[in-house]
Amino acid sequence: MTENTAPPVVEGVEWVRPRPGRRAIRNDVILALVLAVGTAATVVLYRFAGWGKGDAEGDGAPWWGSVLWVAAMTLPLAARRLQPEIVALVASVTFIVGGVVPVGDALFSNICLFVAIYTVGAWSRSRRRATIVRGVIVAGMFGWLFWGLVYYSAVQDYLPDFSRDGTLSPYLAYGLINVLTNLLYFGGAWYFGDTAYRSARSRAELEQRTAELASERERTRAQAVAIERLRIARELHDVVAHHVSVIGVQAGAARRVLAKDPAAATAALSSIESSARDAVDELHGLLGTLRGDAETGAVPVLDDALGLADGEREPATTSTSTRGIARLDELVTESAAGGLPTTLAIVGDPVPVSAVVDLSAYRIVQEALTNVRKHAGAAATAEVRVRWADASVEIEVTNTGPVLRPTNDTATDASSRRLGQVGMRERVAAAGGRLELGPRSRGGYLVRAEFPLRRAEEVPA
Repeated sequence: MTENTAPPVVEGVEWVRPRPGRRAIRNDVILALVLAVGTAATVVLYRFAGWGKGDAEGDGAPWWGSVLWVAAMTLPLAARRLQPEIVALVASVTFIVGGVVPVGDALFSNICLFVAIYTVGAWSRSRRRATIVRGVIVAGMFGWLFWGLVYYSAVQDYLPDFSRDGTLSPYLAYGLINVLTNLLYFGGAWYFGDTAYRSARSRAELEQRTAELASERERTRAQAVAIERLRIARELHDVVAHHVSVIGVQAGAARRVLAKDPAAATAALSSIESSARDAVDELHGLLGTLRGDAETGAVPVLDDALGLADGEREPATTSTSTRGIARLDELVTESAAGGLPTTLAIVGDPVPVSAVVDLSAYRIVQEALTNVRKHAGAAATAEVRVRWADASVEIEVTNTGPVLRPTNDTATDASSRRLGQVGMRERVAAAGGRLELGPRSRGGYLVRAEFPLRRAEEVPA
C-alpha cells in the first residue's frame, strides 16, 4: 500500500494532500531510528570533547538528560507526515533546550529540525495552519538568536577574541553571519516544503487529467459505437423492409395463381428468389462492416447458415456502396414486378455526386416505395422523379390512393414506420439537404428530398 488516493484538484479550492501509506510511515520510522543513532553518536563525541560533560564532582549535564534529549529530538520524526505541526513544535522546543542546557549536539539536531519544518510545508493538511506554525517557529528561533547575541555582547568572557569595538566589530560580523545562516536554513526548509507540496498537487492534477482523458476516450468510443450501430440499424431496416415487403407481395400473388396460372406463379416465385438473394447480399455486406477483425465471429456463422464458403465473401461495401441514383431504374423495375405499378422520370442531366448523396437518395426512394406497398393499398401506384438542377438534385416519390392503416397495426409496425422516417431525416441531414414528407391534398403521400449538388470531384479524398 502506498500513499492514499489523492482527492480531486478543484480550481479555487485548497487541495489537501492525502495521508501517507504504510510504506511511507515505515520509511519515516527507519529515518527516525537512523537519525537517533547518528544524534546519539555525535552527542557522545560532543561530551567527550568537553561540551556538557560533568567534572569529577558530578557537575554538568547528566547522561540520562542527553538520552532523553536524543529521544525527543529524533523519535517524533517517525510520525512527521501524520502530525507534522506537532512534530515540528516538539523538535523546535527540544532544539532550544539542547542549546540552553548542554545535553545535545550541534550537527544532527539541525538536520532533525530542518526535516521537521520541511515536513510542515510538504504534508500539512491546511496551508494556513502550516504558515502559522512555521511562522511561530521561525519567529521563536530568531528571537532566541537575537536575545543571545545581545545578551552575550555584554559578556566579555564569551568569545573574548571577538572585539566589540567599532562600527562593524568582529562580534557584530559574527552575529550577522549567524543571522544570514539562519535565514538560509529556515528559508530553505520553508521553500523546499512548499515546493514538495506543489509537486504533489501537480502530480495529483496530472493523474486526474489523465483519468478524465481516459474516461472521455471511453465515452467517445462508446458514442462512436452507438452511432455506428444506429447507422447499421437504419441500413438493415431499409434492406429488410424493402425486400421482405416485395417477398410478401409476390408470395401472396403466387399463392393465388398457383393452381390457375402456373407460369405467373413461377414468375412470382422467381421474383421472390431474386429479392431474397438481393436481401442476403446486402445483409452480408452490412454484417461485413461488423466483422471487426473477426472478433465476434458473427459473419462466419452467417456464411455457414447461408451456405457461403470463405472465398465467396465479398467486401463489406460491395453491394451497399454501389447502390445510388444510377440504379433507381432497377429499384423501380423491381417494385413494378412486385405488384406496385411504378414509373421513373428523370429531369435534367445527371452529374456525379458524392457517395453520401448517392446512397442516401437510393435508400430514401427504397424506403418510400416500401411504405407505399405496406400502407397505400393494393390499387395504389407510385411515381419516382429525379430532378437535376444547377445547385441541387431532388428526389420525389408520390403515390395515389389513401394512406391506409392496417387494422392489426402493432407497436412494432408503428416503430418501424417511425424508424424509417427518422432514417430519411438523418440521411438528408447528413448530406446537408432538406426533406419534405406528408399526405397530399389530392390523395396519396409525398416524399421529397433535396440535396445540395456537391459533385464527387469536390469531395475531399
